[in-house]
Amino acid sequence: MTRALGASLLVVLAALAVFTWGTDGWSAFTGETARRERVLRHPRPLPAAVLEDQDGRPFELSDYRGRSLAVEFIYTRCPSVCRSLGTAFRQIRDAVAPQRLERDFALLSISFDAEHDDVPALAAWAAAHGADGRHWRVARVRDPARLAPLLDAFGVVVIADGLGGYEHNAAIHLLDRDGRLARIDDIEAPRSFLARAGLQQ
Repeated sequence: MTRALGASLLVVLAALAVFTWGTDGWSAFTGETARRERVLRHPRPLPAAVLEDQDGRPFELSDYRGRSLAVEFIYTRCPSVCRSLGTAFRQIRDAVAPQRLERDFALLSISFDAEHDDVPALAAWAAAHGADGRHWRVARVRDPARLAPLLDAFGVVVIADGLGGYEHNAAIHLLDRDGRLARIDDIEAPRSFLARAGLQQ
């Protein structure tokens, strides 16, 4: 009886240890919350990748060092959540003081649909959402082999839906001035994102 009780206690303690680790010390009860907590505590470096924007100009995330950068992931044929992302980014862009857009902050929408999102498709999406190519760029990863490591670093999951589109998680990602992923916020609260990022006028 004592051995059985001891074995049961060990199982319970092991389960508690796994749960504590999996919930980031009980502070997170979902994988998404845990991911956000980890990024807040330990900003994450990102892999190098050459991107191409809606005007066909190549650049890298490292070009934004010294400024904060809001990043979202979209695909231009998306009928739902990507439109909400575009709306949230427009609200953020419009709420940031123009002088801060010039020197402190920028926005970047990155497509994960390498097959369909060429430069004309990016340009059309940018025009529809008000991305000017200067303060807010819409881009794709030039080398499709570099896309998966980038998505993985951001924690973005993309799954083909079998109908030609994708299911994907959506969030606003903030890169700090050192180019690290420093926070992840919901798309439904762009003003809260601005406040937490210290970007309100």
